[in-house]
Amino acid sequence: MQKPSKLKKGTLRTVPLGGLGEVGRNMTVFEINGKLLIIDCGVLFPEEHQPGVDLILPDFSYIKDRLEDIVGVVLTHGHEDHIGAVPYLLRLREDIPLYGSKLTLAFIEAKLAEHRIKAITNVVAENEIAQISEFECEFVAVNHSIPDALAVFVRTEAGTVLHTGDFKMDQLPLDGRITDLRHFAKLGEEGVDLFLTDSTNAEVPGFTVAEREIGPVLEAKFARARRRIIVASFSSHVHRVQQVLDAAAMHGRKVAFIGRSMVRNMGIAERLGYLHIPQGVVVDLKQIDQLPDDKVVLMSTGSQGEPMAALSRMANGEHKVQINPGDTVILASSLIPGNENAVFRVINGLMRLGAEVIHKGMAKVHVSGHASAGELLYCYNIVRPKNVLPVHGETRHLIANGRLAALSGVPEENVILAEDGSVIDLKGGVAELVGQVECGYVYVDGSKVGTITDEDLKDRVTLGEEGFISVITVINRQNGTLISGPDIHARGVAEDDAVFNEIKPKIAAAILEAVANNPNHSTHQLQQIVRRVIGSWVSRKLRRRPMIVPVVLEA
Repeated sequence: MQKPSKLKKGTLRTVPLGGLGEVGRNMTVFEINGKLLIIDCGVLFPEEHQPGVDLILPDFSYIKDRLEDIVGVVLTHGHEDHIGAVPYLLRLREDIPLYGSKLTLAFIEAKLAEHRIKAITNVVAENEIAQISEFECEFVAVNHSIPDALAVFVRTEAGTVLHTGDFKMDQLPLDGRITDLRHFAKLGEEGVDLFLTDSTNAEVPGFTVAEREIGPVLEAKFARARRRIIVASFSSHVHRVQQVLDAAAMHGRKVAFIGRSMVRNMGIAERLGYLHIPQGVVVDLKQIDQLPDDKVVLMSTGSQGEPMAALSRMANGEHKVQINPGDTVILASSLIPGNENAVFRVINGLMRLGAEVIHKGMAKVHVSGHASAGELLYCYNIVRPKNVLPVHGETRHLIANGRLAALSGVPEENVILAEDGSVIDLKGGVAELVGQVECGYVYVDGSKVGTITDEDLKDRVTLGEEGFISVITVINRQNGTLISGPDIHARGVAEDDAVFNEIKPKIAAAILEAVANNPNHSTHQLQQIVRRVIGSWVSRKLRRRPMIVPVVLEA
């Protein structure tokens, strides 16, 4: 699609920079009259075809030259896929104001402290209104798998937008804080011109199971376990940790937190009153070895198979906590699309060490934090939006959510199925897809941000799967002879470099023939000749397509 035209005064522009087409890196930019408001700024975790990558960020290119126009970042809740990229945005301009609930801002402040960034934070709560330059933001309580989540209603000169963030409609939540459908209905009466809705569970029929149903299942698993119990979940899943603490207290077990983010986040949640730790239940990890196995629970990170997380290192025998036969491991999380192989690899590693592994497919040890199709239909019928922009999900989720909107009565032409970088303009109740801006993946690799490209990742995959061959040859261009080589060295291609003895004479002959025919051949041209000769031979003989690095030197 074409690049959008210049934005007219009094028109609201919406540009999602992440979260449409993937589960993660959620970020949406709103613009009116030269001012930008951002809702969420999260990360995406890498998949197997992205080796060496630590995190994937939204592409800030669209806003990089307009940092001074950003009037604020509103954070709907404290999950990494909504707040994880904030430090990288604030590296570009540190004084961008942040708005969010008490717990959300506490999580991001702790994260920013690790980056040595002191942010300007503004605590907001449900039913409050904040005037942020051209944007009047009204906040609505929503229920999710983390406390203190908020939806955001944005009033502008051009019209209104309701952004749900991540939400579900649990009617019996652990903390008693339900999604405020009365508030949604009130906003619907006022008029919602553009409705951005969470799509993650749009393909799932019915209603998402209540968190309350997990407690009895965990307690039953705790009662049956005879040795240590290791529970893995997201480090920000306060509700799940609360249920584990309660089950441990009921069965006389002590709980130790494993993983830096788990220790940090649960400390914050307890301090702010969102996590209630029974007296004497939590102990330091160092004390675990002094307790009998049947009195121990370890609350760990790594439920998505992340290579460096605690559970993965346990499965590989690389963690100070060793898995022993008879241990019980409970994966208290849903599978994020793309992580399946990594999670199954961890499960296999744990079972190989003798652990019993329990996951969502076997028992109700986790429920989703996202609204299913029935809940989304309720929301559409309550809000009655003029236009709908499904967000937060893969393409299939967005399409399913769009169909639900149409079923509820939203005209099909008013359901906008967009992707990262799409540009939607709103004025007078009419929302229109008007163009596309460049919006790629930005990779974090160690301390480097954005220097790793897709081509680099392809090379890494090739190295990992097909191996590496170097060919070094020294020529005397004056008399057209070879001084040494070709010397061939390989890694991950063949058991013995002697297998290449067959192709060495052909490489030498090809170089000598090229020099004889044209003494002015550049070394680069000669290297390409070497690459073609050995590449076709390796493909035919060894059935491999390794990375080939030819080096031709002149003496």
